[in-house]
Amino acid sequence: MVSDTLPDDNHDRPWWGLPCTVRPCFGARLVQEGNRLHYLADRAGIRGRFRDADAYHPDQAFPLLMKQLELMLTSGELNPRHQHTVTLYAKGLTCEADTLGSCGYVYLAVYPTPETKK
Repeated sequence: MVSDTLPDDNHDRPWWGLPCTVRPCFGARLVQEGNRLHYLADRAGIRGRFRDADAYHPDQAFPLLMKQLELMLTSGELNPRHQHTVTLYAKGLTCEADTLGSCGYVYLAVYPTPETKK
């Protein structure tokens, strides 16, 4: 029998993003090439469920967040050789990103911004 509902947590799949205790949370490992970032769908996942009212926000916010992260790579605020978490806000979402000193990847966690931050 096929269910139309999604599980609240997908712990059976690897988590590619930064560790995140907030639910729902979208996590991904982006590939860094110079100051450009590339998203690979097989290196991303969602834990928890986004409310229907918030479901469209990641689609709107993701391009803005990617551009801002690329600008941070250009300025040196986000450095591929040094661990340093940056926090961005867009369209009601919070994005935490860090290279973790990995020299080639940017890890991120995106989740709804808590009401106190809006």
